[in-house]
Amino acid sequence: MTDPNTMPSSHGNAAQQFQPAGAPVQQQVQTPMPQPMPSTPPQGGGKKPIWKKWWFWVIIVVVVIAIAASAGGSKDKKESVTETKPSSSTSQSAGTAEKNQAEEQKAEEKKQEAAEEKTLEAEQNATEQKPESADNNVPAEYRNALRQAETYSDMMHLSKQGIYDQLTSEYGGQFPAEAAQYAIDNLKADYNKNALEQAKTYRDTMAMSDAAVKDQLMSEYGGQFTESEAQYAIDHLND
Repeated sequence: MTDPNTMPSSHGNAAQQFQPAGAPVQQQVQTPMPQPMPSTPPQGGGKKPIWKKWWFWVIIVVVVIAIAASAGGSKDKKESVTETKPSSSTSQSAGTAEKNQAEEQKAEEKKQEAAEEKTLEAEQNATEQKPESADNNVPAEYRNALRQAETYSDMMHLSKQGIYDQLTSEYGGQFPAEAAQYAIDNLKADYNKNALEQAKTYRDTMAMSDAAVKDQLMSEYGGQFTESEAQYAIDHLND
């Protein structure tokens, strides 16, 4: 039997039979079969969706980080403000407490000073009342002699002997010797000071030397001060 695969094609042989001698052999060309067209065209012109782009996710991450940072900063700011307010109020409270304490201390000091002043006044009044009660037993003439002696000492700066002579003088107080002596014994006078005041008067109004001033202070016709009182005046004349 003959193999059909090896059998020459009748069409090929026929073509070859009808070709003239010496003509080129024409090869059989197979026409390609047309491809089927897709029923629906591709969507979006073939572009990727935006959520598949890498830069889209980068932008999303940056935005999320920015929002988180902003929220965290606002929270920290609020917390710092909240923390600052109690601190400020605490300092104000401390300052107010210190001020109140200082005012209370001042008020307490004023109270103590007032109490001390009242106590001192009471003591002075008690001290002053004792001589008055004792003076009730002293004759009025004696008390008057004492008052006049105080005037001679404070206004005229007389010595002890000068005050006594002035009290008993017929041109002065004309007090009896007992009244004058009572006045001298109860007079509170600084005779050194009186000598100094008289020395200044002698020097300034009479232009006297220190030696002359001292003699005038001790003279029986002058100040009638003691030698120690006159020397005190000379020693302090230029103070």
